[in-house]
Amino acid sequence: MDFLLVGIILLGYILLIAAFVGCIIPGLPGPPFAFLSLIAIYLYDNSTFSSQFLWIIGLITFGVFFLDYLLPIMGAKMFKATKYGIWFSIIGMLIGIFFFPPFGMILGMLFGAIIGELLAGKAKAEAIKVGLISFLFSIFAILIKIAMVGVMAYYFTKSVILLYL
Repeated sequence: MDFLLVGIILLGYILLIAAFVGCIIPGLPGPPFAFLSLIAIYLYDNSTFSSQFLWIIGLITFGVFFLDYLLPIMGAKMFKATKYGIWFSIIGMLIGIFFFPPFGMILGMLFGAIIGELLAGKAKAEAIKVGLISFLFSIFAILIKIAMVGVMAYYFTKSVILLYL
């Protein structure tokens, strides 16, 4: 039995578990953890993936990582959020991370956007609309991260099975 392979497999699955948790809990970079699991198995046996595959997955991971932070803001801008709404949603997200983890980030963004829009002079209904849009775009970003980590977990598991056959 190859103890190095067993250690890499254990490390890979620990990284994948952390990746799935990181899709929901802010501060843990979910997709990059999953990508590290692919790198670990590739370093053990570089025939598991092509380097082109890793570059493509790495670029997508990089994009998803930044999209996670930009998507809620882009959604708010699409629906005519004011600068107050955007800044307060960011402030609410940061406050939520520290005081009400793990869901405080999303709820902080929602309430921060609503408060910011109200302070900017928007009507209550319009402020709530912008806050809900920020919330929905945050949920969409989480789903994208979970899908990406799921794809990487599939390829990691597939490579582990092929290494044992």
